[in-house]
Amino acid sequence: MKTWNTPAWRAGDWRDWLDDHGSLTRRLQAICPRLRVQRLVQKIASPYPDECAPLGLVRGQRALIRDVLLICGDTPLVYAHSVIPLPGLDGPWVALSRLGNRPLGAALFANPKVRRFPLEYRQLDARHPLYRPAVAHLAVANLAEAPRRLWMRRSQFALAGHPLLVTEVFLPAISQYPAPNSRILK
Repeated sequence: MKTWNTPAWRAGDWRDWLDDHGSLTRRLQAICPRLRVQRLVQKIASPYPDECAPLGLVRGQRALIRDVLLICGDTPLVYAHSVIPLPGLDGPWVALSRLGNRPLGAALFANPKVRRFPLEYRQLDARHPLYRPAVAHLAVANLAEAPRRLWMRRSQFALAGHPLLVTEVFLPAISQYPAPNSRILK
């Protein structure tokens, strides 16, 4: 499986979206006043293998998994996947289990004590377990019509020593909107 070390500059026109260090939700709200969050999944489960090491988890250890879509009108722009180790839910992240359809980013960026680690990037393809759930929300008749690759980024956050991991998959429709540095994606 590919690693998370792809330099952002390799993403070409997607770089501005991937490398923006502010709140993605806030950025999208600025260009889409009708932005909404649709929670798809929230459950206690084992994270994907590439998520364990950054969170200090061993394979099979369980965490809170939350998947949402960031949608402009009726168009999905971002598929977001969050992993919160269970000890954090008994500690500083306790309120995050009750977000419902509210954005996680708003909670993270509102607290000045939350530390964000460097962003990581890579292309998502059918070999990664996030591919199918991400492309399932695209307006395609079947999986064969879905883009073969999508760009995604992930960032780890920590509060009082408790980590959480957020992965954001950028869906094709986001290219219709100005990127964070005001360039239009081609």
